[in-house]
Amino acid sequence: MVKTPLEQNALALSKEIDWLAEVLDRRFLNYFNKTDQVESIYTIKPPGFKKSEAKYARFVNEQALSFEERLLLILSLAPHIKPEVLDVFFVQNATFNRGFSEFGGVKGINHGGFLPTGETLSFILAEDQLKARFLINDLFDGSHLFARLNLVMLESAPAGEPFMSGKLAMSREYLELFTTGKSRKPNFSKDFPAKLIETELEWDDLVLPKRALDQIEEIETWITHGEKLLVDWGLRKKVRPGIRALFHGPPGTGKTMTSCLLGKLTNRDVYRIDLSMVISKYIGETEENLGKVFNQAENKNWILFFDEADALFGSRIQTESSNDMFANQQVSYLLQRIEDFDGVVILSSNMKSNIDKAFIRRFETMVHFGMPGVQERQKLWQNGFSEQTILEQEINLYELAREYEVTGGVIMNVVRFASLMALKRGNNLIRLMDVITGIKREFLKEGRTL
Repeated sequence: MVKTPLEQNALALSKEIDWLAEVLDRRFLNYFNKTDQVESIYTIKPPGFKKSEAKYARFVNEQALSFEERLLLILSLAPHIKPEVLDVFFVQNATFNRGFSEFGGVKGINHGGFLPTGETLSFILAEDQLKARFLINDLFDGSHLFARLNLVMLESAPAGEPFMSGKLAMSREYLELFTTGKSRKPNFSKDFPAKLIETELEWDDLVLPKRALDQIEEIETWITHGEKLLVDWGLRKKVRPGIRALFHGPPGTGKTMTSCLLGKLTNRDVYRIDLSMVISKYIGETEENLGKVFNQAENKNWILFFDEADALFGSRIQTESSNDMFANQQVSYLLQRIEDFDGVVILSSNMKSNIDKAFIRRFETMVHFGMPGVQERQKLWQNGFSEQTILEQEINLYELAREYEVTGGVIMNVVRFASLMALKRGNNLIRLMDVITGIKREFLKEGRTL
């Protein structure tokens, strides 16, 4: 009988957790019976997954994980899938009437089981060998596969406490993948202050001057062919991975919509960073919050969109106080993260001059979203109204475009207002009076008059 993907995942993880249990039994036997040593844990071979289609099994096979890497992986998974296998660590040290410090681990707030730390991994793998213990640190190096994929990390230990006393943490994304077989999109939260943004519009709906369209297409070309340029053509050592773009211009000129359309055209998710949840008055918290986004975005083929980016990427100021110094440190940190990010980063600003010059120099592309010209405005008016509506004979879209210099965002607000007025009257006729009233309303918002 053919097993479902969920059944295959459960079977593979059951075998792996049984292997962990056997390793723990051997390690504890060796630890508490020092006069009568048995074979090393390394003689216990992990299960083979040659024919398994489980997500966990395929990952283990494709990445050719070592003994140590597999143990770290299943140890991080254990609290989520079979926490009781770690209950052996709750044994008490009779001499001191407390737990064994060498076992590491912490007690959760709601979770009743044992949560392993780096110390727990060291205890299992190092087998009292100091040199082996030092080598285990390499598993948490930033260049390691697990760190690059944001798969397993060692959470920061409290200030002043040993590095390896941090908890082992598996990303929610991989936890879902290994258990349910589905890679779910991250939810907006304080741990991931970014929202997935999408559009129902199509590329043909984008109304921009030719120069801006050409620049947008350059970004699309990089997204489509950049990997081939770096890998197949061997330019990785000479060309920076990823692309950094600045979209600048007045509000309502299409910066957000263009970012969404780029994602839609290239089949990439676009996440808008919520700066209200990123920026903090407390030292180091802004960098930490932004780091959460970049860490999750690594190797995901996402587009990160920073709307109204001036708040984060604004010009540095002359250092006159400790607050100025920390503000400048934030900008330097952001600059480095963007430099190192191998995906697509788009910064949106109402004015190019507001962005720090250090960022400006590192943008591969800067696209100006200016006020649309008469032809662009006429097309925006034409595209804006529903095909279900009829325009009053007195409405001349060219004259509207020529007379009123407004953005696409303003035009759509007017279309919305005039269409609602038609529905209120119980028909589908768009009246010129309503269009003019809508324009007046928009002008008042901006402090302008007709």
